[in-house]
Amino acid sequence: MARVPGQSRERQSGSLVDPTPLYSEGTIPDDPAMATPSPSNSALSPSGMGIATACYLSWGLVPVYWKAIEGITADEALIPRVLWTLTLLLVVSAATGTLGQTFRGSLRDWGFTLLAALLLAGNWTLFIYAIYSEQVIATSLGYYINPLVSTALGLVVLGERLNRAQMIAVAIAALGVATMTFQSGQLPWISLVLAMSFALYGLMHKLHPQPPLGGLTREMLVLSPIVVLGGLAILFTRQNAGLLEASFADHAYLSLTGVITAGPLLLFHAATKRLPLVAVGMFQFIAPTMTLGLATLVYGEKFAPAHAMGFGLVWLGLGVFTFDSIRRATRG
Repeated sequence: MARVPGQSRERQSGSLVDPTPLYSEGTIPDDPAMATPSPSNSALSPSGMGIATACYLSWGLVPVYWKAIEGITADEALIPRVLWTLTLLLVVSAATGTLGQTFRGSLRDWGFTLLAALLLAGNWTLFIYAIYSEQVIATSLGYYINPLVSTALGLVVLGERLNRAQMIAVAIAALGVATMTFQSGQLPWISLVLAMSFALYGLMHKLHPQPPLGGLTREMLVLSPIVVLGGLAILFTRQNAGLLEASFADHAYLSLTGVITAGPLLLFHAATKRLPLVAVGMFQFIAPTMTLGLATLVYGEKFAPAHAMGFGLVWLGLGVFTFDSIRRATRG
């Protein structure tokens, strides 16, 4: 993951295993009252571990929510997701007295917000598409390799230097993807695009940090008119638009998208206030592991030999990567 100039080694170490760079050390609150000192590496708060577990369990169960929706396409599902998430975030911002953070910023700030929001919208749409098209395993792989893609972006875009263990980890994971591609005869494009889009989203926030709650609320604000106007154009040109034909019960269910989307992010932010980022990062593997379990044990997706070899190499790379991050953090 990208390093901010002047960032301490401890914070950089934590960020390397952090799967959500926007809502962690990459965020610099505009309001000093919102800044919370990072816990020490030894501060393993029981409440923090409980919140982090709840956060990643929630993310791991997200496919269950989307699987229950029928007759609505992935691009249609983006409309209620953005609007209900914006509604919830505005309520939370108003309740916490941080609503002013949402509307601050120059034209350049809003430009970065728009780029980040478009990356996030693309990531969300592809994720929902993968769930609908019975490719849940692909989403699991995407979020396993996301931290490694973030690290590679730091190397390519920001000129960071990787140590030997990090280079080995990225190379092993790349070999895993190459093996999966060779054995299956097709590039795992869903996994790669999910990982790349979210890594680029994190890079946007590394280059231009925003307050956690205000930043996401601002992104939903700029997305809302795009999604509404684009969505209406799509809906009214289709003969059978599932969102327009949905029942009241369906719309009530879709209203939960705000909680499904913002809830885990708010839990994550609460966890980072109570745990060192290296510890939070260790919980990240709960979500893709649960997703993989759901795909194979509940939804009946085939875990082919190509998956076994590819995932095995990715897991090995992540193991090297995580061990090195913990070693450097505890040494620092």
